[in-house]
Amino acid sequence: MSTHAVRHHTVRAGMRLGVSAHWAWLGGGFVVAFAVPFLLAETHSVFGVVFEINRDVFYGVYALAVVALFALWSRSTGYDLLAAARRRWLLAIGLGLAAAGVLTFMVLRTDDATARPDGIELVGAVLWRGILYGVTDGLLLSVFPILVVFAALAGSRLNQRFAGKVVIGVVALVASLAMTAVFHVGYSDFRSEKVAKPLTGDLVWSAPTLVTLNPIGAPIAHAGLHVAAVLHSYETDTFLPPHDVNEEAR
Repeated sequence: MSTHAVRHHTVRAGMRLGVSAHWAWLGGGFVVAFAVPFLLAETHSVFGVVFEINRDVFYGVYALAVVALFALWSRSTGYDLLAAARRRWLLAIGLGLAAAGVLTFMVLRTDDATARPDGIELVGAVLWRGILYGVTDGLLLSVFPILVVFAALAGSRLNQRFAGKVVIGVVALVASLAMTAVFHVGYSDFRSEKVAKPLTGDLVWSAPTLVTLNPIGAPIAHAGLHVAAVLHSYETDTFLPPHDVNEEAR
């Protein structure tokens, strides 16, 4: 066998390995998406001992879990997140801000205004429940499934033609919708027709990353949604889960 043939065979084998690895990581993402809210946002009783995590502590643990998922995926598959963040970055930011505006309008139109804290407590809520939690949601629910699907199919024949790229985009959007559904049913109050609300929102907050394949856009959009919820409807029963914690955790 010639050196060229050996090199070609190695590249093809590596491509197959990369594809299978990306799909495996996508499956792992679904496990993380369901397990984090199901295990940490719910009240559990073990041998008569009740375990319940503080709401804001939950957001912190959730963010760490998502960062770890991204770091392990990118390192194990060789995906260059920094290069992705430089791709069409101005367009990604612009689309992210536009989507944030649409989502803010949705919050104002669909949720009633409620009481909210003042001063330092409000600033902390905007930074933690608005920006941190929003960015984390954007990364897990949109950026991760979309980038993984495109990476998994990068070496396929579909990626060689425009129509094929559209098909990949549809698959990526379906993966994002599935991730959003799996994550939200991890919360007990979304195991109903209520899950349709975040699925509708996913079509908006995923668009910036889906169009640009830049990880910046979707987190900007989702952070806009959460900040609007903190400022307008702090006691919302839709936009800032978990909603079934006790008053002390709130």
